Amino acid sequence: MHLTNGTSETAPNRHLLRYAAMAAGCAALFGVLAALVGAHWGPLARLDQGWIDSEHGYSRQHTAWTAAVQMLSDIGGTITMRVLLGLAAVWLWLIGARVLAAWTVTQALIGWGALWGFKLSIGRTRPHFADPVAHASGPALPSGHAMASAITCVILVWLVWPHANRAGRAAAASVAAVTVLTIGWTRIVLGVHWPSDVLAGWLAAGIVLGGVTVAVELWRPGALARDVRRVNWRTRPRVQRVLVSGSAGPGGEH
Repeated sequence: MHLTNGTSETAPNRHLLRYAAMAAGCAALFGVLAALVGAHWGPLARLDQGWIDSEHGYSRQHTAWTAAVQMLSDIGGTITMRVLLGLAAVWLWLIGARVLAAWTVTQALIGWGALWGFKLSIGRTRPHFADPVAHASGPALPSGHAMASAITCVILVWLVWPHANRAGRAAAASVAAVTVLTIGWTRIVLGVHWPSDVLAGWLAAGIVLGGVTVAVELWRPGALARDVRRVNWRTRPRVQRVLVSGSAGPGGEH
C-alpha cells in the first residue's frame, strides 16, 4: 500500500477506489465489532475476559516484566505518535510538499477526533481488577494507543515506500507491523484494554487513513502524487551524496 503515484487518468481513480474500499471495509468491520460488544456476545466476551485474566495474572507475579511493558506502552503512547506525525509534517512543509504535510496533520487531527467520537458514543467500560497493575481513564473502545500507532506507522511507511528499494520496503513494513502489534499487546498485558478494544483501534485507524486520503484526493486530485515526486526530487540527491561518500571511504576522494 502506498500513496498515489500514477500519472494516467485511470491510476488515480484506481487508487481512490482502493482507499475508499479500505475505509468502507474497516468501517463495516468496526460496526460489527461494536455491535457484538454492545450485545455482550458470549464468545467475544469470553475471549476478552479469558485473555485479559491470563495476562493480568502473569503481570501481577512478574513486576519487572510489567515495568518493562509499561515503559514500552509509554514510549509508544499517543503523544509520541502525534509528535512523530508533527515532525514529519513540518519537514514536508519545509521542502515544499504542502498538500502531503496537510494530509499528515489532518490524519492526526481526524484520528484524535474520531477516537473520542467512537469512545463516547460506545461508552464501553475498561477491565476492572481488585489489584490492577496499571491505570487508564476514559471509555475503553477503541484503544487510543492502538489507533494512534497504526495511523502513525502506516503514514511513515507510506512516506518511505516510493523512495525505497524492495529490501527497504520490507524492512519498513516489518518494523511498522511489529511496532503496532507490540503497542497494542502492551495495553492488554497492562489490563487497561480488552483485546477487542485493540482490534477496534486498528480498524478505526483504517477508517481514518482511507477516509482522509479519499477526501484529499477529491479536494486536490493528483496533489499527493505530485508531492511524493517532489519529496523524491528533493531527497534523492542528498541520499546519493551520502552513498557516494560512504563508498569512497576515509581515504577516498571528495
